Amino acid sequence: MCGIAGWVNWSEDISQQQSILRDMTGAIEHRGPDANGYWFSPRAVFGHRRLIVIDPKGGLQPMLHEQGDQTLALTYNGEIYNFLELRKELEGRGHAFRTQSDTEVLLHSYMEWGEECVDHLNGIFAFAIWDEKRQKLFLGRDHLGVKPLFYAQRGNSIVFGSELKVLLAHPDIEPEVDQEGLAEVFALGPMRTPGVGVFKDVKEVRAGHSVTFTSNKTAVRHYWKLESKEHTDTVEQTTEKIQALLEDTVKRQLIADLPLVSMLSGGLDSSGLTAMAGKDFKEAGKILHTYSIDFANSAEHFQTDLLHLGLDAPWVQRVSEHVGTEHHSTVLGANELLDNFLKPMYARDLPGLGEMETSLYLLFREMKKDATVALSGESADEVFSGYPWFHQDEFLNGTTFPWRQSRGYFSNILSEEAARSIQPDAYADRRYQEALAEVPALEGESEIGAKQRQMSYQFITRFLPFMLDRKDRMSMAVGFEVRVPFCDYRLVEYLWNVPWEVKSVDNIEKGILRRALKSYLPDDVRNRRKSAYPTAQDPVYFGGIKNWLLDIVNDSNAPVNSLVDASKIRAIAEGKTGISGGQATKLMEYLIHVNTWLKDYHIKLV
Repeated sequence: MCGIAGWVNWSEDISQQQSILRDMTGAIEHRGPDANGYWFSPRAVFGHRRLIVIDPKGGLQPMLHEQGDQTLALTYNGEIYNFLELRKELEGRGHAFRTQSDTEVLLHSYMEWGEECVDHLNGIFAFAIWDEKRQKLFLGRDHLGVKPLFYAQRGNSIVFGSELKVLLAHPDIEPEVDQEGLAEVFALGPMRTPGVGVFKDVKEVRAGHSVTFTSNKTAVRHYWKLESKEHTDTVEQTTEKIQALLEDTVKRQLIADLPLVSMLSGGLDSSGLTAMAGKDFKEAGKILHTYSIDFANSAEHFQTDLLHLGLDAPWVQRVSEHVGTEHHSTVLGANELLDNFLKPMYARDLPGLGEMETSLYLLFREMKKDATVALSGESADEVFSGYPWFHQDEFLNGTTFPWRQSRGYFSNILSEEAARSIQPDAYADRRYQEALAEVPALEGESEIGAKQRQMSYQFITRFLPFMLDRKDRMSMAVGFEVRVPFCDYRLVEYLWNVPWEVKSVDNIEKGILRRALKSYLPDDVRNRRKSAYPTAQDPVYFGGIKNWLLDIVNDSNAPVNSLVDASKIRAIAEGKTGISGGQATKLMEYLIHVNTWLKDYHIKLV
């Protein structure tokens, strides 16, 4: 995994602007602590930070192909999981390779298929290719958007990078946020609209899209999308198909030249992947190392809710012993969470969801001490329809995003003036209607089936990007790669058409996945009901967040106070509203992030 940065200008010679490119690339040193690289030409300059995973000597970037009057330059972040098959196919078409890297395979794929190279890739990727002869910039992003890619057009220039901080390091990109950007922050929170970069006129290459720029044209191509069709496989055939896809995906994603480990929560998703990976490790005579997170005094403070039905620790031990892994548990205390509370905001360059991201960052920081790559069970709930919302009428018949029904209070604490200007509810409704309009309908589907398909689409295209952003920024902040097998596009497009009654076979969420993992996990683990990512419930942590926010409310210079109703914030912090403890904490965490973001990023509201 790596970080990329670049700048193209069709009207000026920028080859001598080396300090600007170095600043842009240096802003993401954390994404690639092992090496850096730069390439300069009159119209395009590329930067790269490298985290070595495959072919340490051969995968240096930016990578060039020079032949006659043709020069191609590539800067790339990701892993191409089918690069060995592609390499063989390309060799059969006359291509010769100098390295063993997937980077070179990607470059030759572009040479062979041009902009349609993305149609041949299976992996997680964000890359840029400059075609010197055609004076053309090509940006590509993976099917589900696992790897990030932002860009901004300024006059005759395009500036791009893996993270927003790359763009903000360029002198032409000001930290300006307009009404739409504020609406994203207060109406949708971290669940951003796909393609929107929050900062003024900053965009994101959407998942499954590519963008081609020339001096006078920008062309966006939607190269991969979900297609609705009747699912004709039986339950047994569906089970076998899912198992085969997962086995193939995990095997592909175990390829690495550096230590690879697995996250393990004791839940179905991570346990299944751990069991599959553990089998491969055992056959190779190796022991898989697994990692989990817990909180100090968790048993004492634990409270059940819709998504947290029990403690993870006993199940982690059960799976570790069953698979034969060497397990490591990271236990976090309230003070450590508070001390590192702002790290996720700086990693995102945007406000985030507080402790649930801080704890993930701290877990990855510990894992990085022993390894470079990890497998994660992220996205299984989205693609297998595992959340309770998929079968609850109040959400299926809702008029907004299901997660906003429980977090819409983000917009309720705005001042009257800010609320009139931003109009968060109207903005959220517009974005919700846009999402519904994108859903590929299935002719003849029942009313309930259509609603569940709509719900599935919202989670795959609107909620999953937030989860993937969180995973990418928290891991790459410490130079650590996390792979997500459940995001293999082949699995996602197959499951898209599997009806809810098949997904929930045996009257349990993700029942079809439980069947697919029957040969890998003991029955008690397979039948454990869903329990979401753990959260801290320590009153010491809550007290620290409360006091922090009250200090902000009482500070006349705190920038967030120009946007919110201070009396409402104070009432929430002091527990004088109907908002529950968990919701109140999330809101307070978010407002602390917003205030720090406005202040430390010198946000200009325009």
